[in-house]
Amino acid sequence: MKKKTPLEYGKYFHVYNRGNNKQAIFFETKDYLHFLELVSIFISPIADIYAYALMGNHFHFLIRIKDEEEIGYLNPLNAESEELDKKWKIFETIPPDLSKKQWKRPIPQNMFQHLFNAYARFVNTKYKRIGHLFEKNFERKLVSDEMYLKALILYIHNNPVKHGLCESPVEYPWTSYLSLVSIKPTRLQRKQVIGWFDNKANFIAVHQNYSDDFDDIQAFLMDDE
Repeated sequence: MKKKTPLEYGKYFHVYNRGNNKQAIFFETKDYLHFLELVSIFISPIADIYAYALMGNHFHFLIRIKDEEEIGYLNPLNAESEELDKKWKIFETIPPDLSKKQWKRPIPQNMFQHLFNAYARFVNTKYKRIGHLFEKNFERKLVSDEMYLKALILYIHNNPVKHGLCESPVEYPWTSYLSLVSIKPTRLQRKQVIGWFDNKANFIAVHQNYSDDFDDIQAFLMDDE
């Protein structure tokens, strides 16, 4: 089995996965919303998020794993909590009156696994199903240059168009596109994303004139998502 690319600190990655045997992972609006809530708990503390698309049976994220010193610490006193937002709450600094020995920085690879496990438990309980929800090992591809990065953003936002769910990214609610063109507060790295396309007007125009002739991206993806 080919060894997966490690999630290195300070590097950009295209992270994606799909349902086991290409089966659905999102079934209704509340599922998409819950998955995004879990992303804010598990992924936002360890990674900057630039773009995403949640599809019926797969998802895509463009992220940057934070530098190790940017990532805070887990409070060992919360480890047994059943409330996920409390158990996995990340603290930027350790209170001076507490021992540093038990306070650990979360490991990016593990946080993604926690995300998938938490969401799978949610779906299995809600829909009374058993077995794996996701394929075993999530995919991650290093994004090493800005040209590829910009092409990947266009690819992610146009994934619903590619799959015939809409005619334009603005019509699909479960990608980062609408948040990026909005003025509402967001956890996405909006300023940096728009900057890669010079300005918002050009960002919108490039998406409107999108062509799916990105063989260099498609070649790296799962076959027939």
